[in-house]
Amino acid sequence: MSPEFELPAPPPRLPVDDLREAWRVLDREERVDGFRLLGPLEAQDFFQALSTHDQSELVLGLSPGEQRLWLRSLAPDDAADLVQEAPAELRESLLVSLEESTRREVRALLAYEEDDAGGLMSPRFARVRPDMTVDEAILYLRRQATIQHLETIYYAYVLDREQKLLGVVSFRDLFQARGASPVRDVMNSELVTVPATMDQEAVGRVFARHDLTAIPVVDEGGRMVGIVTVDDIVDVVQEEATEDIHKIGGSEALDAPYLEVGLGGMLQKRAGWLIVLFLAQFLTIQVLLHYESFLDRLAVLAVFIPMIVSSGGNSGSQASTLVIRALALGEVRLRDWGRVLLRELAVGLSLGLLLGGIGLLRIVLLPPESHSGPAPDPWRLGSTVALSVLGVVLWGTLSGSMLPFVLRRAGLDPAGASAPLVSTLVDVVGLLVYVTVASAILAAALG
Repeated sequence: MSPEFELPAPPPRLPVDDLREAWRVLDREERVDGFRLLGPLEAQDFFQALSTHDQSELVLGLSPGEQRLWLRSLAPDDAADLVQEAPAELRESLLVSLEESTRREVRALLAYEEDDAGGLMSPRFARVRPDMTVDEAILYLRRQATIQHLETIYYAYVLDREQKLLGVVSFRDLFQARGASPVRDVMNSELVTVPATMDQEAVGRVFARHDLTAIPVVDEGGRMVGIVTVDDIVDVVQEEATEDIHKIGGSEALDAPYLEVGLGGMLQKRAGWLIVLFLAQFLTIQVLLHYESFLDRLAVLAVFIPMIVSSGGNSGSQASTLVIRALALGEVRLRDWGRVLLRELAVGLSLGLLLGGIGLLRIVLLPPESHSGPAPDPWRLGSTVALSVLGVVLWGTLSGSMLPFVLRRAGLDPAGASAPLVSTLVDVVGLLVYVTVASAILAAALG
């Protein structure tokens, strides 16, 4: 064959592991170029394994023909998540790439709030009628699995003509039953369902409580509209836990992977809380200025300020973190605030006595020396520090445990009771407690 008729060499294939390892440091164009170098099967597996954010970013960088191909490879709930992740002005163009039937399903899913069960569910599930025989149901299910690309085929849901959920039947039960038996005699009518408007965190708790692989979603009229599967909830749990951790650390939740958030976005997420907490610390300065003359006359007191206020902040952070997590897992509810208060009162007193006792022993056994003022009696100074630690730790524990309940009652995210916020609140009160106790006990040392 002459050179002018030679076929062009196929593009080189990129090992999928190499692309996966480099993915986080590549920009959109580099990701698109690398993705196009994957083989068909590798590209399919790689695309399905990407997060919704990365899938959306990748699809937006592809040509319209490629967008159509990869969007149509997704289940309706996954396609809805991808479209939801895209900028609002580009969503309609992505929807147009879908087949008409899938487009209707995706639009219906997008009508729900993103964090609701309706926004998580898949509308493609196996369904049968109660008056079918077992043999008829098996043939019908086989046809559905072939044509409709069902989300899962572990269970079939029994619906009446109005699409109301009557029961559920597993494939094992169908295969073990007599072929002539009606489905209504085989189905289980003890159902676990969730409303379409239930928050995704609550749906996750339902999964954990009942140990299910799929849960049917029903509308206000009791009609079944979809199913939420356990793999969807795994993503939700990771997302919610990440969001809570960010908030507990005193930052807004990042809406993209850490390395993909630009400098401006990172500053926007982190600066707000830092500014608020920084301004709040001016209250601490005001307390110190107010008692400046007192502290000057007993300068040794200033040595113990960091220890005392940090004890309160640490105890408050512990309490708030434990209560926030318990609220998220459904272990405690708003009505349990009284029980939590009494429990944390006992814990705060115990921890305060323990830490205060350690401080008292340290000062009595190794009295601090003051080079700029009178040195008070070690027992008086130790008692001052011990009682201050007791009060501050108790206040920190109680405020840290109750603040999440206050935020939940106000309709806010309890994770907003972040450790830095609790520490700042405790700092101010801790200083007031310290100087008040010191004034009462060490007044004689001032002459």
